[in-house]
Amino acid sequence: MDGFSFWDGLVWLFGLTVPLLYLQRQLHREIQLTFFFITRHPTVTMGIFALLFLPGVLIHEVSHLLMAWILRVPTGRLSLLPRFLPEGKVQLGAVETAPADIFRDALIGAAPLITGGALVAYLGASRLGLLPLFEAIRSHNNDLFWSLLKHLPELPDFWLWFYLTFTISTTMFPSEADRRAWLPVLGIGASLGMLAWLSGAGGWLSGTFAPLLAQVIQVGISISAISLVLHLALWFPFRLLRAVFQGNARITG
Repeated sequence: MDGFSFWDGLVWLFGLTVPLLYLQRQLHREIQLTFFFITRHPTVTMGIFALLFLPGVLIHEVSHLLMAWILRVPTGRLSLLPRFLPEGKVQLGAVETAPADIFRDALIGAAPLITGGALVAYLGASRLGLLPLFEAIRSHNNDLFWSLLKHLPELPDFWLWFYLTFTISTTMFPSEADRRAWLPVLGIGASLGMLAWLSGAGGWLSGTFAPLLAQVIQVGISISAISLVLHLALWFPFRLLRAVFQGNARITG
């Protein structure tokens, strides 16, 4: 996925990630409601929901655990059982880590995004061939898009890779607790960058880090594009199923 300038890349990354985060919440809601109208039991619904996303949750929590081990931060219990939280939220998994400095906390919190993003990029590009779909959309080539979409299910083990890539992509984002150290670290990084710029090292910083940052943005665009395609592919079917089961529930009481 080439051809993005630095600022164009930022715009594309923002333009893909924000809808992805919104659609992720909507899709989770549609899936939960669909299961609820089938089972009529909240606990059973959450059990099925947790089982459906188990591969992604496992990778998410193990990523926290491995990063904590690498950074020599003590760890405690690892849980993959769903738990109801206040305000109607559900926690699908958790791992206990000891408090550390903000830099290690930030890395531990970001671990699922790093691991999950790498897996989504690999599976989506090499096993599902989804990046050409995004390129077809970007170039407004509708004929190519529909041709590629039509032949996707013919790929070897397509549905297995689709399921794994989706569950990883929809659970890789850090939770609010995972992100608690990000703001201070970003603030420190921005302050150091500003000091370096004011001291006359702006040109060196731009030449040294801008290419690396551009590559990171490029990878982020690929990951967000793959994830968005997967979420869009599942949102409409589950919305339709939810509407059918909800209508049936109203009729039957």
